[in-house]
Amino acid sequence: MGGPIVECVPNVSEGRDWSVLDRIAGAVRSVRGVTLADIHADSDHHRSVFTILGPPPDVESAALAAAEAALGAIDMQRHRGFHPRIGAVDVLPFIPLCSAAMGEVVALAHRVGETLGARWALPVYFYGEAALDPERRRLSEIRRGGYEQIEARLAVFPPDAGVARFNARSGGAAVGAREILVAYNVWLGSDDLAVARAIARTVRESSGGLPGVEAMGVPLPSRGCVQVSMNLLDYRRTPLPLLFERVRSEAARLGVRVRRAELVGLAPRQAFAGEPPERAGLPEFTPGKLLESYLPGERL
Repeated sequence: MGGPIVECVPNVSEGRDWSVLDRIAGAVRSVRGVTLADIHADSDHHRSVFTILGPPPDVESAALAAAEAALGAIDMQRHRGFHPRIGAVDVLPFIPLCSAAMGEVVALAHRVGETLGARWALPVYFYGEAALDPERRRLSEIRRGGYEQIEARLAVFPPDAGVARFNARSGGAAVGAREILVAYNVWLGSDDLAVARAIARTVRESSGGLPGVEAMGVPLPSRGCVQVSMNLLDYRRTPLPLLFERVRSEAARLGVRVRRAELVGLAPRQAFAGEPPERAGLPEFTPGKLLESYLPGERL
């Protein structure tokens, strides 16, 4: 890949049926010029995250292909999972890499959102750098109340694109543009959700914790444990080893051990601050999980 490169990370509300995930992956791979670098599926979250990289026009086509495959296969009326979500294509962010400009990615997000809203009669909201309203920059504001509250909220929270009508099968979609985000989870040796939530409050920035960290406690009943699920919005200020050690120390203070950590998607090399991945609780980490592995000259 030469020239500007864009990353797209569709988050879809399906984490159990691999026939659906394979259909989405096939739709992405059918677009020439893009690389499907990673698929992360979680049955308890009932959610999957796809990582797509390539030139802007090709990524735009692949994002639409992925979203339309997901919308054609997922029925939100039957969806039950532990991760916040508003629709089948819950989040569709675009990230500029290499020489891509944020303005170009914002325009791309707007085109994709307008297309999805029109073709699928969806309420579509723009967030992050693509937000049309400053109050909609934060994804948490768009997701407030989840899928179950979309119909009630439409009158007071109209969409930016698509239709202001509840789509029971597909819900809504949040389409955005943002900088690099690292999604990272730590599993605890406990099934006490209160412990995971207490640790999340300690580490997240909004509660006085670490800079650029969002965190929540999530149950993983199929694994018999709970998880601290985190987004690292500023990996330069809070690298992964620092975050892992903070979670580990808080867990120890509460009498709980850490079972393992996991990376959702890819991470830039700088997120490890020169430390081995083991220091972030990732002993099985491979070079294929480094974002730079897919970029020309391995440079962001």
